[in-house]
Amino acid sequence: MGKRINPIKNEQFRGKKKIFGIEFETLSKEDILEKIKKFIKNPRGMLHIVSLNPEILVISLRDKEFKEIIRKAQIKIVDGVGVVLALFLLGQGRVKRMPGVDLFKFLLDWAGEKGFKVLLIGGKGKLAKSIADCYKKRFSSAKFLGIEGIENIRRVKKNEEKEIFSIVADFKPHFIFVAFGSPFQEKWIWRNRKHFEGAVVMGVGGAFDYVGGLLWRPPLFIRKIGLEWFWRLILQPWRAKRQVRLLKFSILVLKDICRNIAKIKL
Repeated sequence: MGKRINPIKNEQFRGKKKIFGIEFETLSKEDILEKIKKFIKNPRGMLHIVSLNPEILVISLRDKEFKEIIRKAQIKIVDGVGVVLALFLLGQGRVKRMPGVDLFKFLLDWAGEKGFKVLLIGGKGKLAKSIADCYKKRFSSAKFLGIEGIENIRRVKKNEEKEIFSIVADFKPHFIFVAFGSPFQEKWIWRNRKHFEGAVVMGVGGAFDYVGGLLWRPPLFIRKIGLEWFWRLILQPWRAKRQVRLLKFSILVLKDICRNIAKIKL
């Protein structure tokens, strides 16, 4: 289930943070697991997990609906070294990065060990089904189901959604992982939240590619220094246009730092 985190040692990383108008509480995997356990025992509505990285935060500044969805999500994880650095430079202390793919794999393993029902939606072709089949072999007591669901998230068809919601109603999953990419997956999840009541729902972007073996994750030392995004850019050069948002994020953080310095001088 992974390396156990010392709660005393990691107390320095906890606390309330705020960036670009979005408040969140920094949580360890154990903290998140406790929240999930409580929710599963007494489910109310949908437990929504979202990731915070520079790209998502920049999008949220020009997309009010997306920003509100991020703000309302019960669990937010810092999935970007840029956010970790920005919070430190803005005087909000140290924060531990939690890659979305790591949390995704952690929850898959935990759900499998506990015998929960897991639904995977999205990814390329039959990738979700392939991952589900793999986990079914590892955890015979659990139930994993994978579907592509929607061919093009930008042009969702009513019959596609109808089929998905029918599967959710019949299967009654404890966990739903959606891989359509941000901000589309978060918006789709939120708009259809009434169909996902009683489930822990997380948008995982390209995590299916890693877990399904379509992409190799970089060596551990590259992950530790926060250059996983660069590794992925090498493997998927078409993502270069999206990296412009990293520059925008840096400029916005720099402006916030300057404003803070100006306030101190006054």
